Amino acid sequence: MENKQKITIKDIARLTGLSKGTVDRVLHNREGVSKKSYAKVMKVIEDLGYEPNIYASLLAQNKERVVAVLLPRSKDGDFWELAEPGIVRGMDFGRNFGIKVQKVDYDQYDIESFRSACDEVLALEPAGVALPPMFKNETLVFTAKLRAANIPYVYFDSKLEDNGYLAYYGMPIYQSGYLCASILTDEMDMKEVGIIRIQRDKHGQSDPTINRREGFIDYISEHFPKCRISNVFINPNKPREIDGILAGFFAENPGIQSVAMFNSRIYLITRFLEKHPEKKCRVVGFDNLAANLLALKKGLVTSLIAQRPDVQVFSAISALTEYAVFGKAPAKRDNFMPMDILTRYNAEYY
Repeated sequence: MENKQKITIKDIARLTGLSKGTVDRVLHNREGVSKKSYAKVMKVIEDLGYEPNIYASLLAQNKERVVAVLLPRSKDGDFWELAEPGIVRGMDFGRNFGIKVQKVDYDQYDIESFRSACDEVLALEPAGVALPPMFKNETLVFTAKLRAANIPYVYFDSKLEDNGYLAYYGMPIYQSGYLCASILTDEMDMKEVGIIRIQRDKHGQSDPTINRREGFIDYISEHFPKCRISNVFINPNKPREIDGILAGFFAENPGIQSVAMFNSRIYLITRFLEKHPEKKCRVVGFDNLAANLLALKKGLVTSLIAQRPDVQVFSAISALTEYAVFGKAPAKRDNFMPMDILTRYNAEYY
């Protein structure tokens, strides 16, 4: 085969003496192929020289397969917007192998929206699904359906401790909360700490930072056993109420001089603190949103613990693509990614 660009299933079948159907089953890692036939096909492919575009031309002749990315809907400046470059990159990667990457989104504050999105994904009959587990119980229902249909799934950003996921790409969540507490306290004598939490779905299923919060609380308990931890809930969809809620919280807990928030919306707190400079607080949050970075630059945030959701989602998509095309599982199931600590002095280089 002089021109690798034009290789087809028909060419592979002719060179191996096998049917096009058998070659197709090998390329799609389907059952019903003998070891001898599999070896013949793989030898011919190896002899011809492997290149991704060879597989693209092979797979383009068949029904297009889909890798679905199920994730919360985002607006400008939201955390999930940071994942978009990774999805676009994943689309380009998948296209090389005849895989279409399709995003299906939902309202992260509405469990019915999540259920509808799960149904939409199942209707696609995907070759794989990448998702962050936002609603714990409903995610477990959904992943059980994926397993029943032999559809592999990969978690990113956070994960559930079920036995069925193919891989995970993201921070070690518990440890990130432990790290947050260490940065926040910085070996000071802590007597009171505030945790700012987000009001989510009315059923209480959506709590993606629970493991991070547990890590934080464990650190405080181990290092400052007498420290009092107080929680307050705010609703990001009702910004006019936030100032009043925070004013009441700090009035009721005047000793709090250190606060933490475990999702990406620490800027909601720093906006309040900027209006009330008399309230001095050490603040640690997560994620490099533009609004968070601005607060960091102004000195309203002590540190941000950042991750790269674009890298996480691309890693999930590429793992599912390679598994769908070559039957190649990731070398590791849990692929923990760095916890990047940003300060006002290094953030602009991140």
